[in-house]
Amino acid sequence: MSNPFDLADEETYQRWRDAKLANAPRTAADLIVEVKDPRALSTREHAELAARIKHCNMAIYASPMLEEDSDILRKLGTQFGLNQLDANWLAGEDGVSSIRVFDGGTRKHYIPYTDKPVKWHTDGYYNPPERQIRAMVLHCVRDAASGGENRLMDHELCYLKLRDENPAHIAALMQHDVMTIPERLDVADGVRAAQSGPVFSVDAQGHLHMRYTARTRSIEWKDDAATKAAVTALEALLASDVPQVFNTRLQPGMGLLCNNVLHDRSAFTDDPHHPRLLYRARYLDRIALS
Repeated sequence: MSNPFDLADEETYQRWRDAKLANAPRTAADLIVEVKDPRALSTREHAELAARIKHCNMAIYASPMLEEDSDILRKLGTQFGLNQLDANWLAGEDGVSSIRVFDGGTRKHYIPYTDKPVKWHTDGYYNPPERQIRAMVLHCVRDAASGGENRLMDHELCYLKLRDENPAHIAALMQHDVMTIPERLDVADGVRAAQSGPVFSVDAQGHLHMRYTARTRSIEWKDDAATKAAVTALEALLASDVPQVFNTRLQPGMGLLCNNVLHDRSAFTDDPHHPRLLYRARYLDRIALS
């Protein structure tokens, strides 16, 4: 079966590439859909979100929902076939994580739970293959007094840009042992075994998955010339001002629904009376668009 992510199938790739670029959003505003209640989308709202996800693997909804209610994420997810939450040990009892600054406890040792910047990554890059994070919902309850912006990039467009530059970069980043997260001892989670795997992979349904972090600590890249060149090219791409990278800041009631696209977060300063709070739900499912 033909697949645009097969390096040996240039014809299929070129057709997919042309369609991908023709349908890609031009600005971050193109991602936004106004919805009344993400827990119960209208047919039109669902279709508009699905259309954006089809073309760029992500959509942003804007709603009047300002409550501290993690059900918003789970009920939105079920409308897109998202049912298998990755209930990691830092999530709440319902499997949804509260992303805010923690001054004490275990979470304060993890960058997402601080006000520091978070580098480019896809979620769950340290997970084993059977727990790949394929989709995510990020919902804003309160934004920061300043900062806390996100940059977003469709991982398929990242693949496209790198393949156009040099297909050898893709071949290197598809190696089964190209990126390794070393063994780690977590206070509550015990020993997390070393996890090696590719950056780009294709699942049984032919969908592209990306596993990546721009961190330089607690990560080991394969020591060969092709990998070094590919990683350098990827880092340069993400540091550039290409139009495929969108800058956005989620306001209260807004949320990101995506197939685990590349994203980062700038540092922020909290209002002590109204500290920043986002909810995050990670899924083992991919968004269903049928």
